[in-house]
Amino acid sequence: MKGLTRSLCGLALLCLCGPALAEGTEYRVAVIRVDAPGPMPISRADLPPKDLGFAGADLGTADNSTTGAFVGQTFVTEDIVVSPETAEAELQRILDSGVTYIVTLADAAMTVKLADLAGDRALVFNALATDDVLRGKDCRANLLHVAPSDAMLTDALAQYLALKRWDEVVMIEGSHAEDMALAASYRRSAEKFGLTIVEERVYVDTGGARRTDTGHVQVQKQMPVFTQELPAHDVIIAADHAGVFAAWLPYHTWDARPVTGSAGLVPASWSGVFEAWGATQFQTRFEKAAGRFARSEDLQAWMALRVIGEAAMRTKGGDFNTMHDFILSDAFDLAAFKGQKLTFRDWDGQLRQPILLVAGNVVASVSPQDEYLHQVSQLDTLGIDRPETECQK
Repeated sequence: MKGLTRSLCGLALLCLCGPALAEGTEYRVAVIRVDAPGPMPISRADLPPKDLGFAGADLGTADNSTTGAFVGQTFVTEDIVVSPETAEAELQRILDSGVTYIVTLADAAMTVKLADLAGDRALVFNALATDDVLRGKDCRANLLHVAPSDAMLTDALAQYLALKRWDEVVMIEGSHAEDMALAASYRRSAEKFGLTIVEERVYVDTGGARRTDTGHVQVQKQMPVFTQELPAHDVIIAADHAGVFAAWLPYHTWDARPVTGSAGLVPASWSGVFEAWGATQFQTRFEKAAGRFARSEDLQAWMALRVIGEAAMRTKGGDFNTMHDFILSDAFDLAAFKGQKLTFRDWDGQLRQPILLVAGNVVASVSPQDEYLHQVSQLDTLGIDRPETECQK
C-alpha cells in the first residue's frame, strides 16, 4: 500500500500551504504504519489484517469528504507502510511534499522520533501507542493522542473492580519493558481507586513456539503451577503488553478467579461487538467497506481523520495554525459513537474518551463509571489529570 493515494472528492482546490479560504481548501494527510518484527500472536484470530488502521482512516476520509463537499473542502489521504529503518526517510519525503497532518501507527519510541522530525511543519496524531510516557516526560507540542493512554485503560478497569468490590487483586506482569510500564500504571490505578494488590508475580518470557501442540501442553501445565499458593484474592490482573502469556491465564489458574487486564475482561477503546450510542451505524459502514470487524486501531485512525475534518469544517477552511489552535481549544469536540462529545486535554494532547470493558463477544461495561465524579469532566477520572502531569511542552 506504500505510496497509495486516495482522493475521495475530486475538486480542483487550493493547497493548505497557500492562503486559506472559506471554500476551496485541500487537506493532505499521511497515515504511516510502522510494521516492526515481533512474535506471532498466540491465536490465528489475532493476526493483524493487512489494512489495519488504514481501513479506519479511509472511512474517516470518506466521511470528511462527504461533509467537506458542501463547502468545497477536499481531503486526500496517503496510506504508507514502512519499516523502522525506513520510517524517518519516508516521513521526510512526505513533509517535503507539503503534507501538514500525519497519523502514526507506531510504537512509542518511533512515535517520538517522527514527531520530532515533523517539528513545527506538521501536526502528528498518535493512533496506536498507549504508553504513558508519551503523555508525560516525552510529550511534544505537535503530538496529539487519539489512542487512549495506559493510565486511561488501567483506570477504567480499576474503577469497575472497585465498584464491584473486587478490591483484593493479584497482578501478574510480563518481563518485557512495556509490560513493566503497564504494571506500573496498574499500581497507580490500584492506589487511586482503593484496590489492594496482595501479591505480584512476574512471568518471564523464555521464547518458544507458543502456537505449536507442544507449546499448548507446556502452558497448560505451567499456568496452574505458576498461580499456585496465591494469597486470598478476588481477581487477577494481567499486565502483558507484549502478548506473551495473558491469553493462557483464563481457565488455567490454580484458583477459580476472574482474569482481567490483558485477557478476560479487557479495557479497550473499541470492539467489533460494541453497538451502543449509534455504534452499529459505524460498525456496518466499516464492515461493508473493509469486509471485517473494526479494531481499536481502526477507530483510532478514523478519529484522527475526523478530528481534522471537524476542525476544517468549523474553522471554515482554516490554515494550519488556526486548525491547531482550534483543536486544542474548549470550542472543539468530536462525536465518535461513545455516548458523549470527546475533547482534547490541553496539558498533554490526550483525547478524552470512554473506555470499553470487553469480555469476549460482549461489552460488560463502559468507564468512567457513573459513581466517579470530577470537577471539570467525568472523563478526567480516567488517566493523568492536570495536577499530576509531567508534560512540559
